[in-house]
Amino acid sequence: MYFFLVLLVLGLVAFWFVLKKKNMDIWFISYLKNVINRPKVDGPVHVLFCFVDHFEPQWKNRDNIELERARVDRWFKDYPLMAEQHKDADGHMPQHSFFYPQEEYRHEHLAKLSDMCYRGFGEIEIHLHHDKDTPENFTKVMTDFANILHHDHNALPVHPETGQIMYAFIHGNWSLDNSLPDGYMCGIDNELALLNKTGCYVDMTLPATPSPAQTSKVNAIYYAEGRPGKCKSHDTGIDVEVGKAESGDVMLIQGPIGINFKWRTPKGLPHVENADVRKACPPLKSRIDQWVSSHIHVKGRPEWTFIKVHTHGTQESDMDTLLGQPRHDMHSYLETKYNDGENYILHYVSAREMYNIAKAAEAGKNGNPNEYRDFILAKPTFKQL
Repeated sequence: MYFFLVLLVLGLVAFWFVLKKKNMDIWFISYLKNVINRPKVDGPVHVLFCFVDHFEPQWKNRDNIELERARVDRWFKDYPLMAEQHKDADGHMPQHSFFYPQEEYRHEHLAKLSDMCYRGFGEIEIHLHHDKDTPENFTKVMTDFANILHHDHNALPVHPETGQIMYAFIHGNWSLDNSLPDGYMCGIDNELALLNKTGCYVDMTLPATPSPAQTSKVNAIYYAEGRPGKCKSHDTGIDVEVGKAESGDVMLIQGPIGINFKWRTPKGLPHVENADVRKACPPLKSRIDQWVSSHIHVKGRPEWTFIKVHTHGTQESDMDTLLGQPRHDMHSYLETKYNDGENYILHYVSAREMYNIAKAAEAGKNGNPNEYRDFILAKPTFKQL
């Protein structure tokens, strides 16, 4: 008996060592609790599907404008051809949310993206890579960029009560609120408060695994509050809940994270699911099933399931996956298995629409979430070429 106990302990130690090597120790226990506590739903589940893109035309090449143009033009040409072949239960095409990097701004690229959004193919939000930043510079950069997107491209909404320009946010290199070791690729503690100040209504950075920037809170929709002089304040937070008032600085909507035993590595090990979609991580049926079964939802409204996946859309090696047959197959599978009208009802949503629907759930709304796409923030008008 003693021998078997020793083997068990050694096995657990080895298992935990593997988890730590991949930074899975940060989130694994929370993930298990999440699996155990998944709610049961009576009646159809409304599946809200949001595809967000760290859209970086200058990826690994900041001095070649022709390459940038080729990348943007590929999306401008091929995305509509793909998307217009697919519809959700409401008749909406897939909505691609282009999180555009402030530091890569070019008017001509945003003009093309705005035209696509004008034609109903998605929306534009803010992405940012920065390092060794200051609160003063960050505030100016974010405010100025939001003004450019709103005034020059009609690409961001305004709050109906305050008139402030509003935006959704993804932090470059996952390092939201100075969450990487030594403050790498950020530099600002209490970044959440600055996001709130500059008009950020939702953050969609997570999940970040295998990065150490990953939070211990997973598969959640929650509020986080910045702490002066402290970093990674969003490691924990208060769940968005039906009938409860909002709290903290920023709402975070996370994408699914977990372990997929049906999707195996070349060594035969289960893949870690981190909601990334690209050539190396294709949108397989088993992954889509896990996205749905992760059951990310506003507490008290489990019949509305939120799925947010992400990509880096301008990398050439991945474009055939994101604009070609694998993307068609993903949407076709969603539109069959998860849009039968009896067990599931599918809704393609932008980042803004997903936030609005989360706020509607918080306010006690129920029924068809399609009614709440513009619950607080109205759709920007965008500009046509």
